[in-house]
Amino acid sequence: MDDDRPDVLLTGLLFYDLVLTGLGRPPTPGEEIWTDGMGCGPGGIANLAVAASRFGLNTSLATVFGDDYYGAYCRDVLAGQEGVDLSLSRTADGWHTPVTVSLAHGHDRALITHGQEPPYSQDVLMGDPPEARTALVHIEAEPREWLAKAAANGTHIYADVGWDPTRQWSRDLLDQLTLCHAFLPNETEAMAYTRTDSAVAALGTLSELVPVAVVTRGGEGAVAVDQTTGEYAEVPALDVDVLDATGAGDVFGASFVAASLGGWPLPERLRFAVLAAGLSVGHHGGALAAPGWYGVHAWWHSVSDPEVRRAYGFLADRLPSDPGPPVRYAPVTPPDPTPR
Repeated sequence: MDDDRPDVLLTGLLFYDLVLTGLGRPPTPGEEIWTDGMGCGPGGIANLAVAASRFGLNTSLATVFGDDYYGAYCRDVLAGQEGVDLSLSRTADGWHTPVTVSLAHGHDRALITHGQEPPYSQDVLMGDPPEARTALVHIEAEPREWLAKAAANGTHIYADVGWDPTRQWSRDLLDQLTLCHAFLPNETEAMAYTRTDSAVAALGTLSELVPVAVVTRGGEGAVAVDQTTGEYAEVPALDVDVLDATGAGDVFGASFVAASLGGWPLPERLRFAVLAAGLSVGHHGGALAAPGWYGVHAWWHSVSDPEVRRAYGFLADRLPSDPGPPVRYAPVTPPDPTPR
């Protein structure tokens, strides 16, 4: 496609993630628990950036790196290893990159984070945002000025929303959907904001507010409506073993955008996003667990179940002839990026 714009524009808070898996049970004060799994890598907004870039999308990220080991490592992974454009990002002198320890247990995890607010806001980082084909955003109670500017210059906004610690779930937040092309909350968030009692009912309300509405349902899959095409789709999740669910929602969102940019029918877009998210939970961390074309290609050629092959048969025509090199998953110990 003759289009020099970024495929995906992103901004948000970056974390250095240390993920521990294999907990037999949650820890309690005064005891030590040994785990049999660990991985580290960039997290937070990096989850979306890496997931998008691994599908060959031209990905531009505006974030803040600390001038410390963690910031240098994350910058090296994102720009050097994953090919993410960081020209809108900044390194802040004297500010420490936030660090999160994730304790994965069962199909969920507990997070412990150390960090402070970055010295540059999203609006400062973005300024007048560049024209982009899409932007993937986490909308918050306080609207960001750059979002309206991006929507005005033709960027399609794909949004999700985080957990509301106040549990007020103010419907005022949904006013921002007037700027959005698509909204992709999970079912807990969707039902809370719409004051409904099911994912399907929440989807019906959201479809009146945004052209494309998607509600993710974890182990139950996802449902979606595309008012621009008149399509409705509901797909189940894959039966997979969960090592670490960190970032699975971000992988889903980036994969849905990749398929949408390809012009795929809604059922294919939804199945593809469910598949990518399902493949990601088998590896440590969020960003570096993203499967990319290589992971999807490997999975497709390993599937023998005839029912699954029928459901995902569209991949035979969608997969690129060259899926690229193997992706790099989260290492146990990262290399020291500090020059010697």
